[in-house]
Amino acid sequence: MAGRRALILVENLSVPMDRRVWQESTTLREAGWEVHVICPQGTKQDTEPFALVDGIAIHRYPLRAATGGPLGYLREYGTALWHTFRLARRVGPVDVIHGCNPPDFFHLVAKFRPKARYIFDQHDLIPELYLSRFGRGKDFLYRLVCRLERATYRQADVVIATNESYRRVALSRGRKRPEDVFVVRSAPVVERFHQVPPEPELKRGKPYMLCYLGVMGPQDGVDYALRALAKLRDEQGRTDWHAVFVGGGDTFESMRALSRSLRLDDVVEFTGRIPDADLLRYLSTADVCLAPDPLNPLNDVSTMNKIMEYMAMARPIVSFDLREARVSAGEAAWYAPPNDESEFAKLVGLLLDDPEERRRMGEIGQARVSGPLSWTNSRTALLAAYEAAVARP
Repeated sequence: MAGRRALILVENLSVPMDRRVWQESTTLREAGWEVHVICPQGTKQDTEPFALVDGIAIHRYPLRAATGGPLGYLREYGTALWHTFRLARRVGPVDVIHGCNPPDFFHLVAKFRPKARYIFDQHDLIPELYLSRFGRGKDFLYRLVCRLERATYRQADVVIATNESYRRVALSRGRKRPEDVFVVRSAPVVERFHQVPPEPELKRGKPYMLCYLGVMGPQDGVDYALRALAKLRDEQGRTDWHAVFVGGGDTFESMRALSRSLRLDDVVEFTGRIPDADLLRYLSTADVCLAPDPLNPLNDVSTMNKIMEYMAMARPIVSFDLREARVSAGEAAWYAPPNDESEFAKLVGLLLDDPEERRRMGEIGQARVSGPLSWTNSRTALLAAYEAAVARP
């Protein structure tokens, strides 16, 4: 594949902050591809309009996150699409355009590059994401996202799915041929997620620490986690823990407000997005990690990066019982009935009282991400997808 050029398009995160996209980019570069990435600028990092990082050319544009519901997303996406077209012209001819959703509009860029093969990297099922965020299945915008998804599948020479559930959607709803759909699971870089000496002072004087890592959006369940922690205190009478929520997102401020209204201020800490070194400190100190994603049309079939990263750090997990959560974590997690905050809290308490089980679960999770769920397997699938794309007439 030496001498070929790939253009990767991303809208919802900057690069290299988007870890999946960065792994894909470095894998392609190592295989001999010249890689260009177009993405938004970050707010605190990845702020330069152009950067050459590890041999990968990153073209960034300014973008303000959506506010005000669905219409806000239309404004955001329209701005992103205009900048993507503008920067794609600057990059020039490429052999492959690799579009990462959300949203499902990068096929429009490929439409004007008929000599380039189009790879659709389906990070999310957008119709299910819309239902999970807004709960409306018959309005104009829902019909629009369904049409965009269909158009994306039609344009795609190859589809990359993050798990088998997404692959089944590409085969059924997307009507793709089995040989054109490849599963490239998101996997943490094990060398990047390594344990460091725990720091008891991070527990704020408590025997135990709980940790949440990830995006804070309407469908991510941080509100479920906070209500479960209130029940852990009120229903079980436990005050022997401190909880840390790492990450940011659309609902960051509203989750802080919910924490205050639940009288959790003295035991819950919100760090926002933090450097990797600090993230490793928190995860290495945590006794139990939280995956509170509620059951909804999207979460049940999605692979959660937080679960993979908890396992890489050998942390035991409490999760709601979701289909793909079980596929990822197996015995590295305990599962509460979907959306049952009291049972979630009960499992957290039981796990805090069982250090041997926590150790066993952590070892199982670490072995899974170092073996069958490692990026080594995903790397092979990614390169096979590219080979299939460039072989298409």
